[in-house]
Amino acid sequence: MKYTFDIVGVSQVLYFFNHQQQSWQKTPHQGVEYLGTHTCTLDAFLESVESVPAKWDWNFDQVVDTVIQFWLNNSESVNYWKARLSDAGRDNLLVARVADIAALQAEFESLLSKDW
Repeated sequence: MKYTFDIVGVSQVLYFFNHQQQSWQKTPHQGVEYLGTHTCTLDAFLESVESVPAKWDWNFDQVVDTVIQFWLNNSESVNYWKARLSDAGRDNLLVARVADIAALQAEFESLLSKDW
């Protein structure tokens, strides 16, 4: 199984909490998780990802390696989001997505197939 990790934005804590509650009530796309942290550090995201592999029966070492590789290979993006989080203030979270690539593809396809 292959995984992907990406920082997707900054969110108010209450909005992120509400989004998480709604997504747990719906039939979730197995294998896609959104994580939130108050600090833009590798350690903070590694800590937030600890419970995810058990939930989806993922390979923990591969998930951790995916997060680390993102951090090492995307320093411009990390610095950009660190600045955006700082600009947003302390009642906000930096939001990232970790996913099984096949599950993420299925989520995107379901979004594209919805009737608008």
